[in-house]
Amino acid sequence: MAARVAVLDPDPDTARRLAGVLAGEGHRVTSAADLDELAALGDVDLLLVEASLANAAELARLALGEDAPAVLRLAGLGYCADPDPAEFETLAHPLSDEQVRVAARRALDRRSLRAENERLRASLDERGDLGNVKSRDPGMRAIFRTLEAVADTRATVLLTGESGTGKSLLAEALHARSSRRDGPLVTVNCGALPPQLLESELFGHARGAFTGAVRDKPGRFEAADGGTLFLDEIATAPPDLQVKLLRVLQDREFERVGETRTRRADVRLVCATNRDLRAEVAAGRFREDLYYRIHVIALELPPLRDRPGDVPLLARHFLERLGREHGRSLEGFEPEALAKLVAHDWPGNVRELQHAVERALLLAPGPRVRAADLVVGPARADAPPAADDPEAGPILPLKQALEGPERRLIQRALRRNAGNRKATAEQLGINRTTLFNKMRKYGLFEDDAARREEP
Repeated sequence: MAARVAVLDPDPDTARRLAGVLAGEGHRVTSAADLDELAALGDVDLLLVEASLANAAELARLALGEDAPAVLRLAGLGYCADPDPAEFETLAHPLSDEQVRVAARRALDRRSLRAENERLRASLDERGDLGNVKSRDPGMRAIFRTLEAVADTRATVLLTGESGTGKSLLAEALHARSSRRDGPLVTVNCGALPPQLLESELFGHARGAFTGAVRDKPGRFEAADGGTLFLDEIATAPPDLQVKLLRVLQDREFERVGETRTRRADVRLVCATNRDLRAEVAAGRFREDLYYRIHVIALELPPLRDRPGDVPLLARHFLERLGREHGRSLEGFEPEALAKLVAHDWPGNVRELQHAVERALLLAPGPRVRAADLVVGPARADAPPAADDPEAGPILPLKQALEGPERRLIQRALRRNAGNRKATAEQLGINRTTLFNKMRKYGLFEDDAARREEP
């Protein structure tokens, strides 16, 4: 492939000869007198520079970075060069034309390999996961990193966010990455039990403590000893129970209902809620001291509608995993089916998406999920008007039909990221070059400029 090459050599005859050799290989070659002039040339793929014009440290810096050029340093006979960094090599004059060609190919191959490795690392990073929770969203990946960092501590973790965003799955992943992984993970949904039974469920009870207590029964704190206790919907805990939760968090001590004996349990607590706990504290429904006690590591999970780049990733993951569970294998999604999924607002978040994919998996005639196989709620207001319904409107070429949803999705992501194109590209799961090309295609640079000029 043709490359953009720059030659920096104070000897004009040498510079012309090198340029001629490389132009003969099909490369686009320019010349510069020094590094300052090089900067004015713009991006280049390969740089040939005479040793006297730059030292090794300067060239090493030039050879670093996402779009850095490959570097070949040229040195005269007897030049005592310092050792070459891994980013470039030094060639000694006199050089034959074949040496120049071979060295240039080798340097460009190294650059291509480096770029491919960087793309692979970026791909792995943006397709991050923590246990069964997968995301390419920067905010979710930051949550993953925080949970990895605190996994081996005893710090209480509070997970907040709308229902269905994956709080219970993150609690499981946190336990699996901690030194308590061989201990039990015990889950209690505080909102699923009547208040009078919740205390007994958590702390246990003695025989005869209340009607129906025919035997001693340990509670979930005892069951979780040496492991993790996950309290889902902690905001629904009644006030008298909140006092006891505060004590067990502070002192690791509690009593079973109807007993005076004090017991201890070594438990790591993870709490979750879909309510605004600050508002609950202000309203007097949640104790302020308990709030601060469980707010040591607090993480808010963004709803699925704020991370549209995760929808195709999660949909494919669910299709594969649920396919194994049901013994049914589909090849994937038709493009218009993915467009329909991305256009939906997902008020039920990841849980709703999973159910939609499972239904399509079981009912689709195959071999791929079509838009018609997906039953979801109304599309967002900024989504295309039922263009993915095969019975609605004219039948357009697929490429043309998908342009509208794609343009609106990019517009929405730009708005949510306040015009930050790097963050927008990361959220959409594409690189910045692709984003720029699509913005140019859809005339979004003008919209972006107008938005930035608004008071």
